Amino acid sequence: MLKKPTRLSLALLTSILFSCYCSVRSAATAMVDTDPLNRDPKVHEAFDRFYIMDYPGALSRFETIQNEHPNNPIATDYLLYTNVFSELFRLDLLDTTFYANDGFLTGKHTVVEDPNMRDRIKALTDQAVDQAEQQLKANQNDVNALFARGWAKSLDAVYLAMVERSFSSALHLAGQAHTDHEKVLQLSPNYVDAKLVVGDYQYVVGALSLPFKILVGFAGIHGSKATGMEMLSDAGARGVITSVEARTCMMLFLRREAKYQEAEQIAEGLVTEYPRDFLFRLEVANLQKDAGMGLKAISSYREVIELSKKPGYFPSSHLELVYYGLGDTLRGQKLYADAVGAYSNGAWLPTTSPELKRRCLLATGQVYDLMHDHDKARQQYQAVIDAGNDTVQADQARKFIKTAYTGR
Repeated sequence: MLKKPTRLSLALLTSILFSCYCSVRSAATAMVDTDPLNRDPKVHEAFDRFYIMDYPGALSRFETIQNEHPNNPIATDYLLYTNVFSELFRLDLLDTTFYANDGFLTGKHTVVEDPNMRDRIKALTDQAVDQAEQQLKANQNDVNALFARGWAKSLDAVYLAMVERSFSSALHLAGQAHTDHEKVLQLSPNYVDAKLVVGDYQYVVGALSLPFKILVGFAGIHGSKATGMEMLSDAGARGVITSVEARTCMMLFLRREAKYQEAEQIAEGLVTEYPRDFLFRLEVANLQKDAGMGLKAISSYREVIELSKKPGYFPSSHLELVYYGLGDTLRGQKLYADAVGAYSNGAWLPTTSPELKRRCLLATGQVYDLMHDHDKARQQYQAVIDAGNDTVQADQARKFIKTAYTGR
């Protein structure tokens, strides 16, 4: 009879498989179709800076590349990509906790848009699209130009949805990107990077409810979550410039489906590749928390905090996200005094957004109520109101000032 595998043997097997995966992926990516510029060592170096969240370092390298290839739309896309995601990170919009359910579609989420960055992103989108269309005038089946145009439109759609919350406009723009990348795959089935946008589109449209499809004019348009995940898996394994993004999308979708262990395996793999990426490490802890592995999650959150004390280890970080997740996990373990400390740390960091500050203060008040100290709880609730009188958190705080929070 076969023995049940131990955690140690599973860990060893995972390590061996990951090593094999890396070597196989290197060979596999050499066989896929892509814009030749994507294989330039300088481009790889810039992406490596991006994936440890050194956005200034990535941006300066991509600017040099774009100056060397001023008419290539993919070079403009690199700049667009970096600007979009550095801005999303600044606005605390890259924490997948925000997208783990449909609350972000209907809930209030205050975002202070930077008009200069908005204009910069719009200008880069237009530039990349115009450059691609100039190439397509000469050859309407130029797969590199089609890919570059579709990627630019998909990045613009991401910004519209996540920052401006213009979901209808974003979905229609994503549809145009999908059309470009679907044509890329028809013309060149081995252009694996195009599977990121097409796979995302398949999954998202397949997951939309019929009323929402009707609302945004997508009635009659079909998608498949299973097909989407298959395409993302291939992009994750063989993509030249979309491998990390594809696996990140898979991780998010698996989290939404409460498949936490599968999502954590992807997150752990990304941490192994990019140990200095703050968000990948945060995601491991978040997934452990969601999976009900409270003590393990607490250890992971604290590990991120300790690593952040190493000068320059994380080129970019928002430790308030760690403290908020740690507070929630400590609270779930009924370690109330420690939870208060974590929430308080999160509330008062200089990088904490106004909304997250209110959430931390509100949670602190709730924990004080669970500790049967309503006087301290009221102080926290009042601080929430003072930090934003007309917010969802303030409405909750006013309720709990009158009637102590009981956990129900």
